[in-house]
Amino acid sequence: MSVATSAAGLRRAVRESVSGLPREFWWLWTSTLVNRLGAFVATFMALYLTLDRGYSASYAGLVASLHGLGGVISSLVAGVMTDRFGRRPTLLIAQSSTAASVALLGFMREPAAIAAVAFLVGMASNASRPAVQAMMADIVKPEDRVRAFSLNYWAINLGFAISSAGAGFVAQYSYLAGFLGEAAMTLACAVLVFLKLPESRPERGPAGAPARATAGKNAGAGPGTGTRTGTGAAPEASIGMGTVLRDGRFMSVVSLSFVVALIFQQGFVGLPVAMGADGFTSADYGFAIAVNGVLIVVMQIPVTRFIQHRDPRRLLIVSSVLAGYGFGLTAFAGSIAVYALTVCVWSLAEIVNAPTQTGLVVRLSPVHGRGRYQGMYTMSWSVAALVAPLMSGLVIDRFGAAWLWGACAVLGTVAGAGYWLLMRGLDLDEGTEGVPAKKPTEGVPAKTPAGPSAEAPAEAEAPAEAAAPAEVPVGTAAEAPVRTPAEAPVRTPAEAPVKAAAPEAGAA
Repeated sequence: MSVATSAAGLRRAVRESVSGLPREFWWLWTSTLVNRLGAFVATFMALYLTLDRGYSASYAGLVASLHGLGGVISSLVAGVMTDRFGRRPTLLIAQSSTAASVALLGFMREPAAIAAVAFLVGMASNASRPAVQAMMADIVKPEDRVRAFSLNYWAINLGFAISSAGAGFVAQYSYLAGFLGEAAMTLACAVLVFLKLPESRPERGPAGAPARATAGKNAGAGPGTGTRTGTGAAPEASIGMGTVLRDGRFMSVVSLSFVVALIFQQGFVGLPVAMGADGFTSADYGFAIAVNGVLIVVMQIPVTRFIQHRDPRRLLIVSSVLAGYGFGLTAFAGSIAVYALTVCVWSLAEIVNAPTQTGLVVRLSPVHGRGRYQGMYTMSWSVAALVAPLMSGLVIDRFGAAWLWGACAVLGTVAGAGYWLLMRGLDLDEGTEGVPAKKPTEGVPAKTPAGPSAEAPAEAEAPAEAAAPAEVPVGTAAEAPVRTPAEAPVRTPAEAPVKAAAPEAGAA
């Protein structure tokens, strides 16, 4: 009886986790899964260069850093492209370019050529991230975004778990087959996007009219989805990279994201080099790192259900510290079993950190600046991918791997303290996406008390179209209190108070 009850509870939990999301989300989810099933270069580049090609750890770190540098550049460029030209064209360009450059990398033999093409691969492969995240924010309701980002992250790691274990054995026989396999899967992903994913970028109507999603192409469109903006929304041209850089709170989040990413990157640059130096094979590393993907596949959905309504401040602090000390434990690893155990520890931190941080970034991003904001956030990971290989190669070559793992523990502590300092003054029970909770629009009297007031009725004399949010100056995203999307009040335009101090959830 208890087994049947548990099985029924599990089925109900799975059903609740996947229900209610638009069809476009699931095509995007499928494209992510297909893409990650072919992942090879980022995972096995260090082993390819040190074991197969015979280069030093420092050279492997240099190549991986050039790969990261390409990602830094493309993150910002792709963010602007995502806002200006659309999510779908950016995805198609990025994935097609990735397929071509990855295939080319497999045939490179000279050190300079390998480094140059690795830079191109980094540019192409990172260009899709701002578009994917912006498209997901477009088509999914605010209250479903934490769940949607978790499911997408689950797809990433399901594909990663399968590809890591299989590609580890493929690498023992032919690294070229691994490169060509990733190129084929990435090209298949581009075909899927071309055939099944419509554009989701919100379109602006005539002057003074609210923005709308592309007609018939946004299953998530409607009140509270974040695809509409008020009559006073700032034009896209005014949301430039300068706006993002002046957003102090958002840039603080980006800085802390970089520190956390620097830790997690060691699973792909420091860990394989250290295991190779200890005499372990590519298959051994493939098994150890596959534990990361398998654990996320098994735990992501139940953990997300557990954390969805919990305080994101504590989640970010705890996950940062746990990541640092999870890698710190690697200093004591001497067998595959112990390496796998340390991977379990920092994987748990990753499960908690990823959806929490992504939800935070979306809430701080104006609707028509999502591409640029997501590009800046993606850049924090790209810069980490640039710095982490140099850091790991230098530390391992000069001091030994134990010093690298100790540094990870220190960085985790620093990140946790940073989140505590940044978020201790935030009131997560107020405000909406990308706007301040307590500042009424200049020149417009606030009709409601500070804080959300879903119950406040509209003024009797207000026309129906006045339900659109009041004008909010661009660049105030840094002042917005942070909440997980699930906690945001969702209201239809008819229910929204006229002349309220802050627009409905999803507006910017």
